[in-house]
Amino acid sequence: MSSPSPADAPTPRGVPHPALVVRTIALPTARVADLLSLLPEPEDAGDVVSWVRKGEGFVGWGRVATFTASGPERFEQAQEWWRQVTAEAIVRDDVDEPGTGPIAFGSMAYSRRSGTESVLVVPEVVVGRRGDLAWVTTITTDATVPAADEPLDRQPAPQGPGAVEFADLDLAADRWAEAVDEAVSRINAGDLDKVVLARSVRATATRRIDPRWVLARLAYDYDTTWVFAVDGLVGATPEMLVRLERGLVTSRVLAGTIRRTGDDSHDLALAGSLARSSKDLEEHEYAVRSVADALAAHTSSINVPDSPFVLHLNNVMHLATDVAGVVDDDSTSLALAASLHPSAAVCGTPTLLADDVIGELEQMDRGRYAGPVGWMDASGDGEWGIALRCGAYESARSLRLYAGCGIVAGSVAADEVAESVAKLLPMRTALGG
Repeated sequence: MSSPSPADAPTPRGVPHPALVVRTIALPTARVADLLSLLPEPEDAGDVVSWVRKGEGFVGWGRVATFTASGPERFEQAQEWWRQVTAEAIVRDDVDEPGTGPIAFGSMAYSRRSGTESVLVVPEVVVGRRGDLAWVTTITTDATVPAADEPLDRQPAPQGPGAVEFADLDLAADRWAEAVDEAVSRINAGDLDKVVLARSVRATATRRIDPRWVLARLAYDYDTTWVFAVDGLVGATPEMLVRLERGLVTSRVLAGTIRRTGDDSHDLALAGSLARSSKDLEEHEYAVRSVADALAAHTSSINVPDSPFVLHLNNVMHLATDVAGVVDDDSTSLALAASLHPSAAVCGTPTLLADDVIGELEQMDRGRYAGPVGWMDASGDGEWGIALRCGAYESARSLRLYAGCGIVAGSVAADEVAESVAKLLPMRTALGG
């Protein structure tokens, strides 16, 4: 897992030597029917990677190369490192699809001031599946091309963490509610339009928390999300910050939330009220505008739907909009993610002012929470979500869980506390709490 580094001090490390040797071969899809079940038990929670949604995506294990950086240039430094690595790699790719060949999994710190490093990880083994295609990629630093014959047997089911206790960190719920009230006062005074405030909770287990246990439960309970693990950050995000595939860029914007009750007829009525809520529509409009404006600088055309739809997840419903465009420069998926970060969905509007308010009122370092998380291949194609509904390993038996809420003029502190509780539920449930 990443170690802290001084704030605002760029500290790029990890250029591998000698060159990576990469081999990708096709597999029968039957061999990878359940990607997460293929993960071997890791010695360290940070040694598994995952990017899985509805049975498709990637899992990986081991490490061939790791890059870390902090400070304002962390995105540029990570991208330059990856370009250098892939330019020197020796590659044999029998599949030649997005995500095959050399691939890095990344998790970037939310803030340039964060004491947590951003990280790119190149695993030893990556197993992928998309539709009717499945493959395995092995990566080494040996002088000969690997055979890509890594065994892909279903692993024994991981053990649960036992009893888990949860405790507020930084700001307890009542003090966080006071921060929400202060934010609303500043918005009503005209200082800013929106700010996203987050809180954190520590989960402490009686036994080791196996990341495979957490991932499997998240995938089962929240199959419409991207279930991720990168360097000790695990979670299930519903929000695709950016996807780049062969020149087409897409971004799913989520802002405006209501908790589900479990009663289908009642939830349908709640979805209708969410779609008509002026407070939530205002919050959503800010988020969509920030994404569209950022992507416009990199695209020849862009499509922004006139109105959002309601995305139904197991625990909450969100207002959602899918933005799409055609990239007309040489931007990689990571560069596009950098141009979008932080969006109004995780920061606020105007961005710089909202970010300052976050630093003042939250009273915590978000680390890699609310930062981009995902993957990128040698061509620059990739997918980057926002690290939401997640937890960061603090030790083998402890995770720091995060949740945030968008605050606008109509926000009520008690409602925002309830929303944060709903957003903590996926990780609490995955841990057995």
